[in-house]
Amino acid sequence: MAQESVNPKKVGLVIGLVILGIFLLVFGGRMMVTINGGHGGVLFRTFGGGIDVDHPYGEGFHFISPFNNMAIYDVRQHEVAEEMNVLSSAGLEISADVSAWYQPVFNKLGVLHAEIGPDYLRKIIIPSLRSSARLVIGRYTPEQIYSTKRDVIEEEIFIETKNLLDKKNVQLNQVLIRSIILPGTIKKAIESKLQQEQLSLEYEFKLDKATKEAERQRIEAEGKAAANLIIHASLTERILREKGIIATLKLAESSNTKVVVIGNTKDGLPLILGDSK
Repeated sequence: MAQESVNPKKVGLVIGLVILGIFLLVFGGRMMVTINGGHGGVLFRTFGGGIDVDHPYGEGFHFISPFNNMAIYDVRQHEVAEEMNVLSSAGLEISADVSAWYQPVFNKLGVLHAEIGPDYLRKIIIPSLRSSARLVIGRYTPEQIYSTKRDVIEEEIFIETKNLLDKKNVQLNQVLIRSIILPGTIKKAIESKLQQEQLSLEYEFKLDKATKEAERQRIEAEGKAAANLIIHASLTERILREKGIIATLKLAESSNTKVVVIGNTKDGLPLILGDSK
């Protein structure tokens, strides 16, 4: 019985499939990368120039060389809160609780990864926030910090921190002062001073109101006096007699019973007498 010959092509195909299977088994997990929502990837090429700083990878499924690596970054907004002790302009120690909203700049993920790495929160964000808060709060007195300048201080800390983080490819969205705590004695002194200032403002308001009312009454009185002088100057004896005659005639035409006597011996004006009822 003749022995069946082996087909070299089939043998080669089987060997190739076996090698491919072993390769996929060993390296398959390194070749397929899924980037979840809100994340971005930075590719490191082992044999091709290292970190790809120009082309960050977006969300979805990606094939990469088994010899390369993909670093994944969360590019959504995050918050960090820091409690710190700072000095006011008067050298008084103040406790401040400051938070920042931040996220890495997606288009600069490669540069961020190359220059700083995944631990950029600890390396640059927290130090920048602390440094800016100390710098800004140190410009103001305890009273300004506690009462009138909180919004201004918040905005200045944001600007100072943003200037630092922009250079490091991190986007700063907001800075919030969550609380500022002064020593108890200083806080009471400031509150007492503010209360006295409020009472003083109320007193000044009432005094100003009373002064304006007195001025109004004076002007009104002067106006009435001036009007009376004008009326008095215009009421001559002849005009008064004429008005008296006109008034007498109108009353005489009334349906009510009246007795009209003409010729008052004192000033010549008519006299009007009512009925006897």
